Amino acid sequence: MSATIIDGKKIAAEVLAGLSEELGALRERGAVPGLATVLVGDDPASATYVRNKHRKARELGLFSVEHVLPAATPSGALLELIDQLNADPRIDGILVQLPLPAHLDPLPVVTRIDPLKDVDGQHPVNAQMLAAGQPRLVPCTPAGCLHLLDAVGVALEGARAVVIGRSGLVGRPLAQLLLARHCTVTQCHSRTRDLAEEVGRGDVVAAAIGKPGLVRGSWLKPGAVVIDVGTSRGEDGKLVGDVEFAAAVERAAAITPVPGGVGPMTIAMLMANTVRAARLRRQP
Repeated sequence: MSATIIDGKKIAAEVLAGLSEELGALRERGAVPGLATVLVGDDPASATYVRNKHRKARELGLFSVEHVLPAATPSGALLELIDQLNADPRIDGILVQLPLPAHLDPLPVVTRIDPLKDVDGQHPVNAQMLAAGQPRLVPCTPAGCLHLLDAVGVALEGARAVVIGRSGLVGRPLAQLLLARHCTVTQCHSRTRDLAEEVGRGDVVAAAIGKPGLVRGSWLKPGAVVIDVGTSRGEDGKLVGDVEFAAAVERAAAITPVPGGVGPMTIAMLMANTVRAARLRRQP
C-alpha cells in the first residue's frame, strides 16, 4: 500500500477561491478586510511566515500592514501598538507572530488583542468559546488540519484520533475540534509513556511537536490518515516533519507532506478568519 499524498497547496487554493464571494459582498458594502501583523525581533523563520501571509493577503485584495519591532521592544510599547490596532477601523484582524522574545510574556500580549480581531484564535475568550463547543475565531493551523481531513473524505465520527502535542496554538484546539466531530481523542505529549502504542491505535494521527521523525512509520495502524504539522530542519537543511515520511507512506492511507501540506492551509485559514472577523465586526 502506498499512501495518498494530501495536497495542501491545492486544497488551500480552493479555500481561498471560496472566499471571493464573501469578499465581493463586503466590498459592495464599502468594506475591505484589513490584516495587521506584529513581528518582534528578526527571527528568519518568523519573518518568512509573516511575509508569506502578507503576500497572500495582497493577492486576495485585502488591506494589510506589517509592524516589525526590535527584539528588545519593552512590553509596554508592544501593548500600546496593539491598543492602536484595536482602535484602527481599517484593521479587522491582528496577529502577533509567535514565539516572542524571551523577555515578553505572550499571554498579556494575546489577551490585549480585541477578541473580535483575534484572527489567530489565541485570546482566552475565543479559546473558551472553542472549548464550549461554540467556536468563533479558531486557531488557523488546527482549522486547516480539520479542513484537510474533510477535503479527503475522512469519516471522523467514531474514529480514534491521536493528537501528539498539547500546545495552545495547535494540539489542544485540534483535539477540541476533533472531539466536536465525535472522534474519540487521545492527546499525547512529552510525558506519554508508550507513544508507539498510542499512535498504533489511531485511525487519524496528527503530530504537532516539532521533533523530526519522532513518529516512526512502523508505529502507524495500517490505513491510518496522518496529518504532520511539525516543521523542522533536517541534517541536510531540508524541511522535515514529525513523522518518518518514507516509512509512513507504506502504511498510511493518506498523509500530508512537509512542506506543502499543513503550511499552506494555515495561511488560507488566516485569510478566512480575517474575512470572517470583518463580517463579525460589521454585524448589527
